[in-house]
Amino acid sequence: MNFDLSIVPFSRRESFLAISILPEAQDRQQGLYMRTVRGGDDKFGEAFHIDMLDESGQAVPFQSEASPERIQLKSELGLTAEICISDSRTFRVRTNGCGIRLTFRTAAYDYAYQAAPSSWEVNSFTHECRFMLTALVGELRMEVPWDKIKSSYVIADFVPDNKSGNSEFAIEQFRTVWEPRAAWEPFDDIVKQVKEEFHEWLDHSLPLPQRWEESRALAAYITWSCLVPAEGCLTRPAMYMSKNWMTNIWSWDHCFNAMALVRHDPKLAWDQFMIFFDRQDESGLIPDFINDKYELWNCNKPPIHGWTLAWMMERTDFIKEEQLREVYGPLSKWTKWWFHYRDGDGDGIPQYNHGNDSGWDNSTAFNNGIPVESPDLAAFLILQAEILAEIAKRLGHLEEAIEWRQLAEGTLEKMISHFWKNGRFTACRSGTHEASEGDSLLLFVPILLGKRLPEHIRTALLQGLRDESRFLTTNGWATESVNSPFYNPDGYWRGPIWAPSTMILVEGVARAGDRELAETVSYRFCTMLDRSGMAENFDAITGQGLRDRAFTWTSSVFLILGNEY
Repeated sequence: MNFDLSIVPFSRRESFLAISILPEAQDRQQGLYMRTVRGGDDKFGEAFHIDMLDESGQAVPFQSEASPERIQLKSELGLTAEICISDSRTFRVRTNGCGIRLTFRTAAYDYAYQAAPSSWEVNSFTHECRFMLTALVGELRMEVPWDKIKSSYVIADFVPDNKSGNSEFAIEQFRTVWEPRAAWEPFDDIVKQVKEEFHEWLDHSLPLPQRWEESRALAAYITWSCLVPAEGCLTRPAMYMSKNWMTNIWSWDHCFNAMALVRHDPKLAWDQFMIFFDRQDESGLIPDFINDKYELWNCNKPPIHGWTLAWMMERTDFIKEEQLREVYGPLSKWTKWWFHYRDGDGDGIPQYNHGNDSGWDNSTAFNNGIPVESPDLAAFLILQAEILAEIAKRLGHLEEAIEWRQLAEGTLEKMISHFWKNGRFTACRSGTHEASEGDSLLLFVPILLGKRLPEHIRTALLQGLRDESRFLTTNGWATESVNSPFYNPDGYWRGPIWAPSTMILVEGVARAGDRELAETVSYRFCTMLDRSGMAENFDAITGQGLRDRAFTWTSSVFLILGNEY
């Protein structure tokens, strides 16, 4: 399997390192970059720009070809180089007939100095880490002018050995101290090891129809390569949303990745599911997102965790009493948080204080202002209360089980009376009954309640979801009706197709008894991804991938829906 480095970064499991072709931007030339994804999504994390050098030391054009285990660089002159990430913190490079130049643009107090005869340390305040550059075969030549408190720039030329015409070198990332290695593994051996590691992951990934095997491999690679280690604020190994620029985990995205993992790696799936509860606030709130450096608390995401947990429990025997005891308290606090802190008018219907809290950031459900009461939130909380009732019963908390069951039933009654108006669900500003403008797919999420809903409501929702003049396109469900005046082909949650909304609604229509519609939408969605890749979202009409085009929750949903439907 090969992939385009301008779309899919090159990385490996549990590493912050990556390589990408980045576009031209302010203070950055277009080209191939060694990167680090530490510290969040406010930068690309480009560390070293890569040039290929001919025998005279001049940069020459080259093409790149990436596979899960290595990148191959080739020029028209026959010069070649290979790059592998040999372990979680090390780039290894081998060249044939050429040199490699690494250019590091300094800022703040960044500097470089010679740490050993063949090694130079680059201390990057910008990236909050250090890099050790070591020549293994050939020579390392540095250009590092000093400017008062920092190096003006850093240029490292790895020059081939005179006899062989080859060079080999390593770039190690570290944060505190560097320990020289007693020996370096042969380059071919490390490439083989990485290849075997990825293929073991691929072999255990969810099976799909043979016609989608190439896309299955891409989805497996994106999920495998987007794992980062437990470090800093990350209490467990975490699957980032991307190693392009969405270099965090968000507090509903992680659920879909956990669901895709639960059959073949339930321990890693449990880590994905529980990591946000490790960082839970005393109030019960969980952060909006986490990376290795910090958490964001300014908004949050919807409580899909009860639905997720129930889904996972149906598909694995891993979640036993130990796991239920671990999750029961945090999930209870998270559920109560909504009723205690997000019900400003006290009507028993919790609210979203901002579109971001719903996960559908700019949905037309928020057109009339905030805070917004929306039926999807009530539906998620009903399902969450139900699974808490089941867990409480299993753990012997019988009174609490009754209380959770009563909360679920009472919220269902309130949801229907509050939101079902004139044959459809509506959303409104809290404290009012004025329906929001627009026609958002968000208002169909209660179909996830399946046969808990009265038949006339199920029928109306299924009819709306089957209407090919409204949401259903040849690629799946648009997030805003294609006939809405607010529809925008690249409008984020005002039109494009997304993986999470697709999976939630596919599961909902299946539970509501329309397996045929679930299969139809899954097929259309997976066919689009097979054609357009694993993007953050997609043009609902053309199927073109939009925004970040190497996304893990898209990959995970592709694997789940392709496998189950």
